[in-house]
Amino acid sequence: MDDSSKVGGRAREVLAAAKAFRAEAAGVRAEPDRLLALAAERYQAVRDALVAEQLRAMPVEKLRDTRANLRLSTLKEAGYRTVADVAAARSDQLDRVPGIGRRSAEQIVRVARAVLDGIARDTTVRLNPDRADRAQTELLQLMSKLRRANQLVGPLHEALGDVLGRVDADVRAASRAASRVRMFFSLRKTRQAALDSLGRLEKLLAGRDVAALRAVGTQLRVPDLDHRALWRDYELDAAAYNTLLADLAGADAVPDRSAAKGFVPAEIEHEVDATPLDTSLLKVSLRGYQVFGAKFALARKRVIIGDEMGLGKTIEAVAVMASLAAGGRKGFLVVCPASVVVNWVNEIARHSDLVPHRLHGTGRDGAVEKWLAQGGVGVTTFGTLPKLVLPKRFRPTLVVVDEAHYVKNPDTQRSQAVNAVVQRAERAVLLTGTPMENRVEEFRNLVAYLQPGVAARTGATDAVVGAKAFRRVVAPVYLRRNQEDVLGELPELLEVEDWVEFGKQDRAAYLDAVREGNLMAMRRAAYTPRTPRGSAKLERLLEIVEESRDNGWKVVVFSYFHDVLDAVADHVDAFGPLTGATSAQGRQELVDAFTACEDHAVLLAQIEAGGVGLNIQAASVVIITEPQWKPSTEDQAIARCHRMGQVRKVHVHRLLVKDSVDARVQEIRDHKTLLFDHYARESDTKHSHASALDSAVSVEQRVVQAEQQRLGI
Repeated sequence: MDDSSKVGGRAREVLAAAKAFRAEAAGVRAEPDRLLALAAERYQAVRDALVAEQLRAMPVEKLRDTRANLRLSTLKEAGYRTVADVAAARSDQLDRVPGIGRRSAEQIVRVARAVLDGIARDTTVRLNPDRADRAQTELLQLMSKLRRANQLVGPLHEALGDVLGRVDADVRAASRAASRVRMFFSLRKTRQAALDSLGRLEKLLAGRDVAALRAVGTQLRVPDLDHRALWRDYELDAAAYNTLLADLAGADAVPDRSAAKGFVPAEIEHEVDATPLDTSLLKVSLRGYQVFGAKFALARKRVIIGDEMGLGKTIEAVAVMASLAAGGRKGFLVVCPASVVVNWVNEIARHSDLVPHRLHGTGRDGAVEKWLAQGGVGVTTFGTLPKLVLPKRFRPTLVVVDEAHYVKNPDTQRSQAVNAVVQRAERAVLLTGTPMENRVEEFRNLVAYLQPGVAARTGATDAVVGAKAFRRVVAPVYLRRNQEDVLGELPELLEVEDWVEFGKQDRAAYLDAVREGNLMAMRRAAYTPRTPRGSAKLERLLEIVEESRDNGWKVVVFSYFHDVLDAVADHVDAFGPLTGATSAQGRQELVDAFTACEDHAVLLAQIEAGGVGLNIQAASVVIITEPQWKPSTEDQAIARCHRMGQVRKVHVHRLLVKDSVDARVQEIRDHKTLLFDHYARESDTKHSHASALDSAVSVEQRVVQAEQQRLGI
C-alpha cells in the first residue's frame, strides 16, 4: 500500500481505532482508582452507620457524664431521647424547647457533637462473616474487585502510561493525514511525520498488546462473586483484605501512631522514616507498621524485631530482603526451626519475586551451590546450619533468624553456629515474639549477638534495671509492637479458665501420680480415664467441641502430651495429631486441609510442634488441655489463631482442675508473664531481673513436694 492510499478515509479509520483503544486503555488504567474511590465511599457509609447505631443506643442522659448542669430531662420530654437525636439537631431547634435557652442549646449541641466525634474516632470497620449484612457485603464486593484490579493493572500501570503518552502524540501528529487537503498544503517533513505516526498506530493496533489489554479489560468485568463465595474468599485471605481495609480507613486504622512505631526515641524514628524501602519485588501490600519495621531493620542493620506474634514478622523480613535485592544485593539466609522451613519457602515465593532455596535435607549441598550462584534466599534450620559448607570469604548480605529465642543460651551448639554466621553477615534480623522467657539475661544475650556495646550498657548480670530504663537502652536494636496497638480490625480475644473438679476415677489417677512423685503423670492424670464419665476435663473439652460444632467454628486442641491428644482423638473426628514427629511438609498439609474445610473441624496438635511457625487463623476456638510452664508456649499457640487474617473472635479455653498441680503451674506462668511485661513491653514498672524464677528443675521438684505435703502424702 503506497503512502497516498493511507491518507483520508484509511487514516480516519486508524485514528478512530486508536482513539477507541486509547479510551479503553485509559479506562483499564483508571479502574483501580475508580474502584478505590467507590470502596472508600462505601467504607465511610458503613462506618457512619456503625457510629449512628452507637449513638442511637446511647440515652440522652449519657451527656451528663460529659458536662454537668445540662437540662436533659427537659430535652427528653421534648422527644430528644438519644444522643443521636441531639447530635442531629441544630441549636435553634433546641432553643425552641421550653426551658432551654439559646446558650444552653448551643452548649448541648457542642457536647453531643463532641461525643459523636469521639465515637467516630474510635470506630473502625471490622468485617464479620457471621454478621455479613448487606452493607458489609457490598463493601467486601468492591474490595474484591479492587484487589483484582490491583493485581491485574498494578504491574501494567507505568507501561500503560507510556503507551497512552505515545498514542496521544501519534494521534496528534497523524490527524493531519485524515485530510488530503491538509496533507497537500503541508511541508514534506510534516507530511512524513504524519505518515510515520500513522504507521506506528497501525502497528500498535495490529500487535499483541491490544489483545492483551482487552483480555485484562474482560477479566476486570467479571460478574460479582455470589455471597457464599465472596465471604469464603475473605476468610481464606483475610490478611490481604484487612490490609486494604486499613488503607480505606487511613489514619483511623491505627489509634496510636507512637505504638505503631514501637515507642522508639524521636531521633531513631526520624532516621527510620527517612530510610527508603523499595517494594518493587513484593507481591503483597504492607501495613504501615510493617513498613516501619522493615525500614527499622534497614536503617539500624542489626536488630531484633520483637513484634507480638501474629503481626506478620515474616513479611517484614521478606520486605527487607526484597528491598535490598531490588538494589542489586544477594546472599540472604534464613535460619529457623525445621518445623517452619516449608512455611518460609512458601511465604517467600508467595509474597515476593525472590527465589527460595531449601538448604535442608537431601540435596542440601547442591542447593547451597545453586543459591550462592543464583542469589535468592537460602532457608536452613538450626540443626543444619553448622553443617553448611560456605566459602570462607562469603559474607551474607542479611541473615534472618526466626524464633530467635531458640538461641538465647550462648553455650549451646546451635547458638554458637547462629552467632558465627551473624558475625559474618553485613546485616542481621532476629525475629521473636518472646525475646525473654525466664530471665532478662536471656534477652541481653540476643542483643549481644547483634550489638555487644548495647548489651553491655544494660548492666551487669545481677544489676537492678528498671523496665523503662531497660527499653530506652535497647531501643537502638529492639522494636516491638503489640496487636492491640496496630491491628484495629483484629477481633477480640476471649480467654476463659475452665475449672473442673476431679471425679472418682481421675482423682485416683492423680493421687497415684503424686505418691510416685511423677510430675508429668500428675499433669496428665486428668485424662488417664479415657472416657468423659471418668475424666472431668475430657467431658468439658467435648462440651466445648460440641458447642463449636453448633456455631460452625473450627477448633484447635493443644496439649504437651501425645497420650492426651490420643484420648481426645478417641472421641472426636479430628485432623492430626500434629506432633514433633510430623514432617514439616506434613504439618503444612494438615493445616491446609483443616483450613480448606468450610465448616466446623478439629485439629489436634502437640503444643510445642503446632504452636510454632504455623498459621491456623481458620480456627476461632483454642483449647489448652493443661497449663504450660512458660507463658510463651501458650502465647505462641494462641497466636497461631489470633493473628493477622483472623476474622472471628477467638475463644481460648484453659482446662484446669481445682486443687491440683494445675494451680501451681498457673502461678509459675503468671509470674513469668509479669517479668516479660516489665522488660519487653512498654512499662514504667520497676523490677529486678535477679528475682526471676529458679531453674525449671528446682521449680518442678518444689511443685511435687508442695502437692505431696498438701495431700498428706
